[in-house]
Amino acid sequence: MLGAATLVAGCSSRAGVGRGIIAIIMPPYDNPFFRAQAEASRDRAKALGYEPLMLVHDDDASKQSEMIDTAIARGAKAIILDNAGAAATVAAVRRAKAAGVPSFLIDRELNVRGVAISQIVSNNYQGAQIGAEAFVAAMAEKGPYAELVGREADTNATIRSEGFHAILDQYPDLKSVARQSANWSQTEAYAKMESMLQANPQIKGVICGNDTMAMGAWAALKAAGRTDVIVVGFDGSDDVKQSILSGGIRATVLQPCSRQARMAVDQADAYLRTGSTGQPEKQLVDCVLIVPSNAAKLSNFDMRA
Repeated sequence: MLGAATLVAGCSSRAGVGRGIIAIIMPPYDNPFFRAQAEASRDRAKALGYEPLMLVHDDDASKQSEMIDTAIARGAKAIILDNAGAAATVAAVRRAKAAGVPSFLIDRELNVRGVAISQIVSNNYQGAQIGAEAFVAAMAEKGPYAELVGREADTNATIRSEGFHAILDQYPDLKSVARQSANWSQTEAYAKMESMLQANPQIKGVICGNDTMAMGAWAALKAAGRTDVIVVGFDGSDDVKQSILSGGIRATVLQPCSRQARMAVDQADAYLRTGSTGQPEKQLVDCVLIVPSNAAKLSNFDMRA
């Protein structure tokens, strides 16, 4: 795992010194999804002979901008980035490009093209649709439900909600009674679930934009003695996997973030060696529905054979 010192100072390997630095800039590691991305990026960079410089922007665009400047100043060969805002990030990535440091984005895309070399993102709309289909089936196509939405400035939160509703809104007997943002946070989701349940005790299901919010909602439901409520998440975390296997949360949607992180480092390496990744800038990676029948194969946001 990445230790506290690693979060700021980065890490290096003897093998990496010869090929230079790859800066890996991520959101905070208290979300296991982002930690898994960071670890996969770090391990791939080291395996390819680079020195990974690990930085955390805390979803703060100003801090992210400073870290991109740090990467430039340190002579990084490339940047692997899960960004702090689709619009707020563009200027810093453009600055890195002008300095000769190419950027390879994962998870969250920019709202412009031609600034980053690669933008490798989950097919959030497809993933949200398969999650919503599982939710509809578990709800038997009827009943009042609530939705917990991610950080409103995050494009992924919007896309997932739209994907959910592309399915849910086809069922007139499914009634949306509450919709709140919990900012991807387990703590906020717990509090929001408590208040939604108090205002709408008839709630039969909760569909969540990520797994940390699903875990927070499930904890609040358990505390209220409402384990009959159907909860579906999105991300594919090990915590939710364990809940699914123990009969708690019904389903989640795996974003193969570790695979995407490795893809980004591989494409950075290819670009540095040949001047091309061989791929289009934007690349969508399909998501996978996780239910009791396949949950045991899930480990650290990867599916084992």
